[in-house]
Amino acid sequence: MAVKHVMAASMLLALAGCASAPPSAPARLGLKLAPAALGATVSVQQHLRVERAGRIDELDAALEVDATHLDLVGLAFGQRVLSLHYDGKEVTSWRHVMLPAQVRAEDVLEDMQLTLWPREAIAQALPAGWRIEDSGLRRTLLLDGEAVTVIDYSAMPRWSGTVVLDNLRYRYRLTIQNAPESQ
Repeated sequence: MAVKHVMAASMLLALAGCASAPPSAPARLGLKLAPAALGATVSVQQHLRVERAGRIDELDAALEVDATHLDLVGLAFGQRVLSLHYDGKEVTSWRHVMLPAQVRAEDVLEDMQLTLWPREAIAQALPAGWRIEDSGLRRTLLLDGEAVTVIDYSAMPRWSGTVVLDNLRYRYRLTIQNAPESQ
């Protein structure tokens, strides 16, 4: 399977950069969509950059998704800082002791799914008051009509090109640089 620099594990770094939400921030959605709902088999690598409150952090990640599972490994300075496995029912994870305690595997999974999974699969799982819209290469997550997260893609499928995620709730910007396929 071809390996690309891509975005799926993007949220690991974003969450590390946004370990605490503003006091008025709504609770997380609790999304746990089945791996099969992605509708594709993906094996990708990526370079991530998160900007928050004047700070920039970077991370490399590898993601594999097929119909039965999702596996993610996050690396910083060549050292593993997070592993996540999701079989559609249970999330298991390992985290480096230096990773902020607020970086939870469930939040990383949720943000990956908001970025990569089809709009229709996400829409079916959203609680009352939440809505997701796709318009061209832009995806917007709304709560009671107000934008919470805006994701801009440079190409399709969503795990190719460059992706910029603006999380308005947790106040960070994540840029995912994707390399072309390598053989």
